[in-house]
Amino acid sequence: MIEVKSERVISNLAKHFRDSSSNLSKIPQRFYGYPGRELKHAEKEGREMAVEAMLQQPWKLRHLLHFATTSTSRVLSANPIPLISFRRTTPSHPICSSALIARCCSSSTAADSTTTTTAAPKPAGRSRKPSSSSSPANTSDRDAIRAIRRQNEVQELRSKGFEPYAYQWDRTHTANQLQEIYKDLGNGEEPNYEGDNVSVAGRIVARRTFGKLAFLTLRDDSGTIQLYCEKERLANEQFEQLKTVLDIGDIVGASGSIKRTEKGELSVRVISFSILTKSLLPLPDKYHGLTDVDKRYRQRYVDMIANPEVADIFRKRAKIVSEIRNTVESLGFISVETPVLQGAAGGAEARPFITYHNSLGRALYLRIATELHLKRMLVGGFEKVYEIGRIFRNEGISTRHNPEFTTIEMYEAYSDYQSMMNMTEEIVTRCALAVHGTLNIEYQGIGICLERPWRRETMHNLVKEATGIDFLKFGDDLKAAKEATLKALDYSHDNIDTFSIEACPSVGHVLNEVFEIVVEPQLIQPTFVLDYPIEKSPLAKPHRRHAGLTERFELFICGRELANAFSELTDPLDQRARLEAQVRQHNEKKTAIDAELVDCEENKNKSDDDSYEVTLDEDFLTALEYGMPPASGMGLGIDRLVMLLTDSASIRDVIAFPVLKNQQ
Repeated sequence: MIEVKSERVISNLAKHFRDSSSNLSKIPQRFYGYPGRELKHAEKEGREMAVEAMLQQPWKLRHLLHFATTSTSRVLSANPIPLISFRRTTPSHPICSSALIARCCSSSTAADSTTTTTAAPKPAGRSRKPSSSSSPANTSDRDAIRAIRRQNEVQELRSKGFEPYAYQWDRTHTANQLQEIYKDLGNGEEPNYEGDNVSVAGRIVARRTFGKLAFLTLRDDSGTIQLYCEKERLANEQFEQLKTVLDIGDIVGASGSIKRTEKGELSVRVISFSILTKSLLPLPDKYHGLTDVDKRYRQRYVDMIANPEVADIFRKRAKIVSEIRNTVESLGFISVETPVLQGAAGGAEARPFITYHNSLGRALYLRIATELHLKRMLVGGFEKVYEIGRIFRNEGISTRHNPEFTTIEMYEAYSDYQSMMNMTEEIVTRCALAVHGTLNIEYQGIGICLERPWRRETMHNLVKEATGIDFLKFGDDLKAAKEATLKALDYSHDNIDTFSIEACPSVGHVLNEVFEIVVEPQLIQPTFVLDYPIEKSPLAKPHRRHAGLTERFELFICGRELANAFSELTDPLDQRARLEAQVRQHNEKKTAIDAELVDCEENKNKSDDDSYEVTLDEDFLTALEYGMPPASGMGLGIDRLVMLLTDSASIRDVIAFPVLKNQQ
């Protein structure tokens, strides 16, 4: 073992590598873009030249060895010390008989380490298992790389009069524009006319060098294009700068002419380039990419660089939102904005976020729905209004739920919930055509047909079809409804929450629980579920033909609720009575949970979920007393629609920066 403790030893090691330079072929491929990238160049350009460069700057070799020790094979000891093994290809070399093992350490660590146990080195490259992104070694690597690039490369650029963080760049074309303009250019050809220079800008995501020739892959927002760099065409030693200072991850601008290589790659023959933004940290390994799911969500900017398909999801999301807006505005709806901070959290039954306004000296709530203020607009005389906005609910997190999410809510005077079913079909189908060009799509391996019309069925009929229970026969007999439900579901559904059934205060609540447990997961193809119990729909108008029900529907696709709509309740007296009953039921439920389940940890969490206060929005009730026209309203979850149309399994995949737990 050779302990690297001085510049002299480093220089001797470098001379050894020069003498047996074939050893360098075993250096892991991922070191391009690291401070030891000269070894990558050595494999492609000639090892002797690269080693001579390290002899002049031996500190680079020291840092290379440091990075190698945290990224490749390890030697175990009582106090494990990371090592790198360079396999010899010249067995007669006198330094060692099988391998040269080197480690970087201070004199103190060298003295402390006395025993080692050798282990077979693990192969580098594709077969190496990526280390955890949260490991101390990787954190140390990032800090060291950042320091080296900042202290050496950034300062080197500035010392030569180049600003590594530019103000602007005059770009003539995007990568996709060039690909389209020159799509008919043949292999090995250049445009016939002179002076056809172009200027592009973007991030370098790959590089290959061959002596006096280098190929860089530049990616911008539209796509990628190759930069064809020849030493004789670049001025002022720019080719040397390309080799020694330019890293993968840097953002550059380049100017030159167009050429299609013999292998068919459209390229910019670079005359000059400039580093517009110097990257201080390397991109993820090009073979493994960014695979840590938690890190992908926390550092979405890196996720989008390493996985271009992620950025495509957010482009599709923007297209979906634009299509929704175009659809409703083409039908005469007007976009309005309502408060995010509200004095009463209304329009839904959900736990709100609470904040405090210092100047006003009062508590405020982040909105849990936009409904009540949009209805105020109808009272004021608007007939078609909508809002696309963020909603905030202080509840659980799952693959379907995020504490903040985006919806569109829309209200149309002089219409009912049948009109909103047609509107919902129109919005979803237009979005599907905008993204896919077809109404037959696939979600998580399941074929979905969005051809209209979609199935429309009542909640009662769906529950009866799935369980055999006819809730209409129970009337108001809550005990009989619970007994029949528990008997029917006891053996067929092992995961049934008996407590949720027992806690239901009405037959309508029992019906809704059975629907959510049994029916909802089976609604794969688009289905409108109609006529909800009045107890679960405090803002919907009573059904005009069936007592105890409301004119309400929810849209389900792939077992998930996508939209919710009503014929809106306009009777201020009925509305007050229902909201007061909702408050009373919430408080009774909260009291019962606190009293009966205080000793159970799981149910303590349930108690916490129901511990918030529910208050009446008196101003909304006052607005209704002035008179609101007959109307229908609909809310559609944009995040879930994007999930469906981009085949995304989790809501976090379609929200650029989702809420996460604190990083440990």
